[in-house]
Amino acid sequence: MSLDVKPAGRVDISVDGDGVAHVRLIRADKMNALDPDMFAALLDAGHVLHDLKGLRAVVLSGEGRSFCAGLDLTSMANTNRHDRTPLTDRTHGSANQAQQVAIQWRKLPVPVIAAVHGVCFGGGLQIASGADIRVVDPAARLAVMELKWGLVPDMGGYALWKGLVRDDVLRELTYTNREFSGTEAGALGFATYVDPSPVARALAIAANIADHNPHAQRAAKRLFNRYLEIGADEILMAESVEQQALMGTRNQIEAVMSQMQKRKGEFVDP
Repeated sequence: MSLDVKPAGRVDISVDGDGVAHVRLIRADKMNALDPDMFAALLDAGHVLHDLKGLRAVVLSGEGRSFCAGLDLTSMANTNRHDRTPLTDRTHGSANQAQQVAIQWRKLPVPVIAAVHGVCFGGGLQIASGADIRVVDPAARLAVMELKWGLVPDMGGYALWKGLVRDDVLRELTYTNREFSGTEAGALGFATYVDPSPVARALAIAANIADHNPHAQRAAKRLFNRYLEIGADEILMAESVEQQALMGTRNQIEAVMSQMQKRKGEFVDP
């Protein structure tokens, strides 16, 4: 099943029979660089997926030679800055539009896996960092690129990298904007897995996720989205609240029975 995303020609979404959505950036001629239409299409994709019935997991990838080359400076330079909404305006909850493009993948109720190949610079790296899991080609080229253009990362990078990358390492990469490989990304914390077939690996992980209790998966993601920001006492209570809501439910019992009977679980969707 394919889902319509506006504007057309920037992002494609397909959903398989197990509830795994594959979101592909399809501006391949520009290495999927971020122009106003790409921003709009990614926001539309996030909106479409957020309430999609039967969704179990999402894979995010880029068509062509690269995942995403970052901001399309030519396109953005041709946009009248006086027509732009101030960056300090919170247009999407706690985020502005550009931040939402990256952080919305954390806000989705289901796990998201990014498959990164080719170039992944600047805003592209921040979008990939919004995923729960990142599979990166060892030959990929990545960079925290913004200081090259006299700017700072401002698409949620600082919030998304917290807990992923060691502080001094992140400072060095930001201050110097040096490129690093997919192999190095694994050592630094930007990559969960380093794999020469990142899309295939990401889809396999998504299929595994889709074969588990979807209520438990969503509960686990809610906990992950909170645990770095709250104290130990609050974490303990949050765990208990989520567990109590799961225990004895139809899906939780089915998870146990399917394991005992060594068969695929038959779960009802949230």
